[in-house]
Amino acid sequence: MRIEETAIPSVFLITPNRLRDPRGYFAETFRADHFATIAGDYRFVQDNQSMSLGVGTVRGLHFQLAPRAQGKLVSCISGALWDVAVDLRNGSPNYGNFVAAELSEENGRQLWIPPGFAHGFCTLKPKTLISYKVTDYYSPDHDRGLLWNDSALGIDWPVSASEAILSDKDRTQPTLSEIHTNFAYSS
Repeated sequence: MRIEETAIPSVFLITPNRLRDPRGYFAETFRADHFATIAGDYRFVQDNQSMSLGVGTVRGLHFQLAPRAQGKLVSCISGALWDVAVDLRNGSPNYGNFVAAELSEENGRQLWIPPGFAHGFCTLKPKTLISYKVTDYYSPDHDRGLLWNDSALGIDWPVSASEAILSDKDRTQPTLSEIHTNFAYSS
């Protein structure tokens, strides 16, 4: 596996090795012992899939408050997406900053987003299927969101607000200045 640090420490871009032959390829996409050496000792408890039919579908930015905060290991099974993680850890030197990466069926990359970050994505191809492992179960009582196109974040999304395909919930999330989180930063 190739591990790349991003502009925000603790968020990693992971590219599994693909062993190719005339039939296609084989890739080891997750191994707990290797993952622990880069990210720490997290335990994944739930796997999720999300299928987005149209190009320009935006989901996010979502997070769960502590004590039910989720770390996410995001992969693209088919299609392509622009994946975004926003640092919401109080006291972090990167608070409000984001990391973004293209994840696709072709490049096989994964993005590790630790607890304390909001997560969202925009589809770049039709019928984009993503899979992500999470470190805590979904909890409606802790579920929160952040407005995907809040100008304070400075995210250069690959779709305009008028073209984005959004849920009503994601269209009306609060801005960074309006949210309150309970994530603590530790160096």
